Parts: sequence; C-alpha cells; structure tokens
Amino acid sequence: MIHKKTYYAVKHEANGFPLVLEGPLSGKQLSELDFHEGLVAFRPPKEQRKALIEIADLPEGRVNIVRHEQMIVGYVTFVYPDPLERWSQGQIENLIELGAIEIAPEYRGAQVGKNLLRLSMKDDAMEDYIIITTEYYWHWDLKGSGLNVWEYRKVMEKMMSAGGLEWYATDDPEICSHPANCLMARIGKRVAPESIQAFDQLRFQNRFMY
Repeated sequence: MIHKKTYYAVKHEANGFPLVLEGPLSGKQLSELDFHEGLVAFRPPKEQRKALIEIADLPEGRVNIVRHEQMIVGYVTFVYPDPLERWSQGQIENLIELGAIEIAPEYRGAQVGKNLLRLSMKDDAMEDYIIITTEYYWHWDLKGSGLNVWEYRKVMEKMMSAGGLEWYATDDPEICSHPANCLMARIGKRVAPESIQAFDQLRFQNRFMY
C-alpha cells in the first residue's frame, strides 16, 4: 500500500496563545522544533520527542502537531498497531491506530484537540484507512483535569468524534478490563468490505461455540 501524506495547516488561538496546527511533518521537521516539558502523558518529554521523530519517518506514520512559535505543545500520532496487540494480528495493511494525542496543560480547554483531529482528517488519503483508537482510563489525566473517570470518558468521546471516530464493541480483554475503556474507529469511505470484515473478526475473537 502506498501511504500518501498531504500537508495541511490551520491557525488557532487557545487561551491567548496564537497556535498553528499542522502536519503530517517529517522526522527532520520535528527535530528542528522544541518540545513542551508538560507533554508527559505517555513518556518523559525527551523520550516522547524521540518517539514522534521515529513515527514520522515510518512509511505509514503520521505526526500532526500543535505549534506555539517554535515549540510543539500538542500532537497526535497515527501508526500501525504494535505487533504485540490484537489489532496487528490480521495484518490489515490499511488499518492504522491513532496511537496518542496530547495537549500541554496551559493550551487545553479551547478545542485544540478537536481541531487537531479535524485537521488530521483533511487529507483525502484518510478515506483509505480504518483508523482505530483504544482508550484506556489509566492514560487519562484525571488528577490534572479534576474529572472523574466517566466525565473524562465523555470528553475523550467528544474529542474523537470530532475526527469522525465512533464507539465499536469488542471482546478485547484489555478494553473489557474496565467499563470506561473503549474502542473507537473511523472507517474511510473507500475501505473495501473485505477489510471491514477482517476488522470485525479482530474485534471479536472469543465467540462461544454451542
């Protein structure tokens, strides 16, 4: 599969900060920018910056960012699922995962995340993909947000829906381990029925035989 990537950029303002939402960027472009110290949800900032650069240079990898002047203050990644995850088992070449989305604390509350996802879907190539995201409550900033797990779940669902992702049922044990966890997906307009069927088979692997 040829992974086409078309660059888009939009301006946005959050809490008085003029921002640029843009991408996908290359690893080289990312390496030339500073990285906000408050982006700590998944890894320490230096490690996360390195991970973004590596993802950006993968054939299917996409990294779209929120930039305040020369500093990355938010990002979203799209990449093939981890080989150890269920979602890679079907080897569906047009299934990619929204692996991470994060906005630095002082830039939140102004629909930055929603607009970053809207920007991500501007590229017509996204209509060729099944895009999934697995939401686990232990990745959520419950302490910093002051929200409980169900309130945060609603925030995440609303943000993902801005990118066209919808809730999908699954019997994946990790997702089923807590009722707040969920699988969400966006099936592009040009995705073939065979790919959708393969995705459905991945979603449910523990069917009982009678």
